[in-house]
Amino acid sequence: MTKLSAEAYAIVEGRHSDPFHYLGLHTEGDHTVVRAFLPEASKVDAIDEHGEAAALTRIHDDGLFAGALPNGSKRYQLRARFGETVVDLDDPYRFPPVLSDFDLYLLGEGTHQRLYDKLGAHPMTLDGVDGVAFVVLAPNARRVSVVGDFNFWNAKRHPMRVRGLGYWELFVPHAAAGDHYKFDIVGSQGQHLPLKSDPFAFAAEVRPSTASVVLDETKLPHPRPAPANVNALGAPMSIYEVHLGSWRRKGSNEWLTYRDLAEQLPRYVRDLGFTHIEFMPVNEHPFDGSWGYQPTGLYAPTSRFGTPQEFSALVDACHREGLGVMLDWVPGHFPDDPHGLGNFDGTALYEHANPLQGRHLDWGTLIYNYSRTETVNFLVSNALFWLERYGIDGLRVDAVASMLYLDYSRPAGGWVPNEHGGRENLAAIDFLRRFNTEVFARFPQATTAAEESTAWPQVSRPVEFGGLGFGYKWNMGWMHDTLNYISKDPIHRKFHHGDILFGLHYAFSENFILPLSHDEVVHGKRSILGRMPGDDWQRFANLRAYYAFMFGHPGKKLMFMGCEFGQEREWNHDRSLDWHLLEQKNHAGIHALIRDLNELYRAQPALHELDCEEAGFEWVVTDDADKNVFAWIRKGRDQRSRCLVVVNFSPNVYRNYRVKAPLPGKWREVLNSDSAHYGGSNVGNAGEITPDGLVPELNLTVPPLAAIFLVPEG
Repeated sequence: MTKLSAEAYAIVEGRHSDPFHYLGLHTEGDHTVVRAFLPEASKVDAIDEHGEAAALTRIHDDGLFAGALPNGSKRYQLRARFGETVVDLDDPYRFPPVLSDFDLYLLGEGTHQRLYDKLGAHPMTLDGVDGVAFVVLAPNARRVSVVGDFNFWNAKRHPMRVRGLGYWELFVPHAAAGDHYKFDIVGSQGQHLPLKSDPFAFAAEVRPSTASVVLDETKLPHPRPAPANVNALGAPMSIYEVHLGSWRRKGSNEWLTYRDLAEQLPRYVRDLGFTHIEFMPVNEHPFDGSWGYQPTGLYAPTSRFGTPQEFSALVDACHREGLGVMLDWVPGHFPDDPHGLGNFDGTALYEHANPLQGRHLDWGTLIYNYSRTETVNFLVSNALFWLERYGIDGLRVDAVASMLYLDYSRPAGGWVPNEHGGRENLAAIDFLRRFNTEVFARFPQATTAAEESTAWPQVSRPVEFGGLGFGYKWNMGWMHDTLNYISKDPIHRKFHHGDILFGLHYAFSENFILPLSHDEVVHGKRSILGRMPGDDWQRFANLRAYYAFMFGHPGKKLMFMGCEFGQEREWNHDRSLDWHLLEQKNHAGIHALIRDLNELYRAQPALHELDCEEAGFEWVVTDDADKNVFAWIRKGRDQRSRCLVVVNFSPNVYRNYRVKAPLPGKWREVLNSDSAHYGGSNVGNAGEITPDGLVPELNLTVPPLAAIFLVPEG
């Protein structure tokens, strides 16, 4: 054997950080030499562009070959013998770089708008050869190899080359869409890390397997667009929140596929009158019980329910039914599974190294380091990816409060203050502002919504005015106060009258969504129906009154699946909703009420045009705590666009109940939650009411545990 250089041993031992420097075609003096590393090959020839073969000499028993290329050719193939099999191969180390110098410049700045076009695995044709380009960030690694179906998962076969800033790349000839792969990384201290899934993988194996899957995401069928202005502040927005794995099940408690869901879910949601559907996180995640809120594959729709193409078809089916599609997005934290982002290159690359900054105590997850340019670029690009590739219409950002506060759920002394000594996470604030700025700049018809549970100011106000830039904010205070009120026995509600009134003190400080979300029907909180006091009649009447109150209240609406028919038990992600309940009159009545509330909300501009403006609301009755009655006017932009809402949270009927009429002329009762059609006692006002008195008043019959909606005739 020829005496080998240190570089040769680095190749054989799988620790060379720039294999292109040694492998492939090189000019040495007045001749060219080809070096190839093909473990298990017994013989290798180099075939020049004219078809002439030159045998390469085995210079190491592990499969390192070298030899001159005839005729001074620049293009060649390898012909290798493995046992009795002879195959022609394209040498990955003869191809030009994947990333351009301009790409590297933008990556360094953190301004690359389309990271997903460069990082990850991309099928392409390079120098006339089909294959896949792999690019991954691992700035502190000593060596990175791509392993997969195309190389028998052998890390020595395809070591990658490092470019500027720690981006590793390699074009693998004849790798193809559908191939499984991971990255084999040696850390800065020489430690061999667990195989890592691709942070930019566009598809993944079904759990518990964790390999990434090559996908040509540029060929995904693009969904048709949603209706114009579906997210506008003045448009009706009624959102149906769904966990895809438990909305319905089939067979022996099996998941519906994306294809099954496309056939059933959008039509159901549209028939109930909702304007939007919101998917709980569909990003790939290892643990079913996290509901998707601990994602490991931010760029991959979970393979539990089918392929990315089928997920795209589900979005298209929603748009076909006129629904906007929102996606629950989790840029606040990620799990520490060994194949994921944690300790990705042997160091805290995506997370903070200091556990006082980098680990959530409540969830046992890792926190993104928003001070790092590459991390912010990764997350912002991911947001844009879902809007572009899958036509998503909005992103609901999970757990924003946990991002904004450095001391979130931490004991005294258990957190690191910011540079000014404060508790605000300045880097996270900058990230959220950039995220919102880029989303609205690139996709002005899209929107964003924050699940933010504190009184942080201006969450849904423009960045240029000091806000965080979200389109909407979930009104968590409204949800907590009103659920607390409605869970009380009616005889005690007068002592909690302020729970209903308080929300209107701040109702227009943000663009609010009123959420009855999945978080309110789990972990011993009971279902929404399960919170209602009294006997069965009162429980269902309470629920109908509460839902009607919600639809009459300023703010966009969100309802978790199952709430629309009065799911009795808590939600369980491992089983279907209890659809059999619709065979029972009371549950069917709730279902019918939600359909009619949605129809009324969409049809009456007074109930949605000024949802987010103080001019759209006026109290009429606030001081009748003894009767548990509230009344208010909702207003549209037109003077005649008015709706009077009267809610009675007591089980008593109030006859001759006088309420100021906001406009002269006849008024019509357009919805009564006590209607027999919904399972109620059918007490009401029989259609039309005419004001009387010097100051026009409506003389109403107010039904028990019910809400009525009245609009002016004509």
